[in-house]
Amino acid sequence: MAETVDARGLLCPEPVLLTKKVIEGKQGGTVHVLVDNAAAKENVTRLAENKGWQVSVSSNGNEFILILSR
Repeated sequence: MAETVDARGLLCPEPVLLTKKVIEGKQGGTVHVLVDNAAAKENVTRLAENKGWQVSVSSNGNEFILILSR
């Protein structure tokens, strides 16, 4: 089952820090990250890719769903 990080309403660096805490504790799997601004989407994507995770992004209105997998 995928873990979800709900970082909507938070400004950077909070979404990055929350995501980092979750992915550093996982060897693999899937993590869904919910953000509502482009800066957070870009920063979380950069963090995940630098840590070896694959990232796919979809949008739903003003919100972004980042699916991190490894």
